[in-house]
Amino acid sequence: QVQLVESGGGSVPPGGSLRLSCAGSGKDFTVYTMGWFRQFPGKERELVATIDGGRNTDYSAAVRGRFTISRDNAINTAYLPMNSLKPEDTALYSCKARKRFINGRVNDYWGRGTQVTVSS
Repeated sequence: QVQLVESGGGSVPPGGSLRLSCAGSGKDFTVYTMGWFRQFPGKERELVATIDGGRNTDYSAAVRGRFTISRDNAINTAYLPMNSLKPEDTALYSCKARKRFINGRVNDYWGRGTQVTVSS
């Protein structure tokens, strides 16, 4: 079982920066692929970025070059520094920890999210 708590959200003007953190509990943090997702009002959650145990990363086209996902396995934490924020980045940001088993089954754990608002 993994519990995730996000922090670092807030309100910034366009062009501003924020750094989101996702602190996880539990053991063997390295086996989890960590992901950041965001949800706009009335829309489904969408992928922002992922990082696996080997620190391989992937980004959505909307954030590539502006956001950088990273992780510190020693303290069970994933990060999402966000630069050059735009009003269209306004959303609820959540992190997910995914563990994939040999038989293909996956366990997903979600945090409650942190709100990011970009507005002048």
